[in-house]
Amino acid sequence: MALGYQGSMLDALSNEGPGELGDTVCRTELTSGAWIDVRRSWMGGADALFDRLAAAVPWRSERRPMYDRIVDVPRLVCFYPEGEQLPDPVLDDAREALDRHYGAELGERFRTAGLCLYRDGRDSVAWHGDTIGRASTEDTMVAIVSLGAPRALLLRPRGGGHAIRHELGHGDLLVMGGSCQRTWEHAVPKSSRVTGARMSVQFRPRGVR
Repeated sequence: MALGYQGSMLDALSNEGPGELGDTVCRTELTSGAWIDVRRSWMGGADALFDRLAAAVPWRSERRPMYDRIVDVPRLVCFYPEGEQLPDPVLDDAREALDRHYGAELGERFRTAGLCLYRDGRDSVAWHGDTIGRASTEDTMVAIVSLGAPRALLLRPRGGGHAIRHELGHGDLLVMGGSCQRTWEHAVPKSSRVTGARMSVQFRPRGVR
């Protein structure tokens, strides 16, 4: 799959794989017990990883009902359930690093990996929370590694309100924790300014979608 994006010069100089977390993570407390952590340029070799995943992952399109018709979901996806081999060993390293850092606070391990491919600025995801399963009633975490061209990820209180904007790409990590999935929403809006493809890798605990 041929996908264009402008690589990061800093990424080319970094070691491949996830970096340290510890005190390099910046936490922002939200409302209602929600929080987000951000660690910029966490994934070294992110551009090379993007290229490998773009070629190796069995991407598929989804369709969904909207009003009186069936429409294409504006992104490509792939889901790796618990126990299924991930498409690149660097993703195993990333999940293990997340478990080491967040395991005590989360109380369990990250088990699954979902991948989304935003091919250009026309691809997007609407406001939502990952509330299929336990996240609808329990605090949990969803860790997102962004690869490729930076895209805006917006967060707002559920039901509306002021949106927080983070431009994520080239190996940035964002973790949504606490009550974030049921009391806040997040989205990746369409954009006419995006110059390339972006990929997200979402690590989740068991029973969270």
